[in-house]
Amino acid sequence: MTPLVPKSISAPFGNYSHGIAAGPLVATSGQLGLKADGTIPQSVTEQAEVCFAAIGAILAEDGLDFSDVVRFSAFVTKREDMAPYMAVRDRICADLAVKPASTLVIVSGFTKPEFLVEIEALALRR
Repeated sequence: MTPLVPKSISAPFGNYSHGIAAGPLVATSGQLGLKADGTIPQSVTEQAEVCFAAIGAILAEDGLDFSDVVRFSAFVTKREDMAPYMAVRDRICADLAVKPASTLVIVSGFTKPEFLVEIEALALRR
């Protein structure tokens, strides 16, 4: 297994890797809307964009991109945040020949109340 920890995104909060490459699979940890400079955007849309950018950077560490994603799992804190999250996800997936499987769950919160969305991905090297 190979850890994937891009320098271009914020460091992990603890003793874990942002992603792991294991044979043909790459699994990302849940990514939060935390920019590399430590700021947290206020909107779900902006946070989702930061999350997907981080996932893209993790995948790129192993030579993959969004076309290799098999599944996205996302978590939002409010029902009304589902549509803005899905709009960003749909934009990311718009040009993909095969759309990834997707799960979206409403949760009670994250490590900081400012976080509104968390996204993880599972990708497969073909």
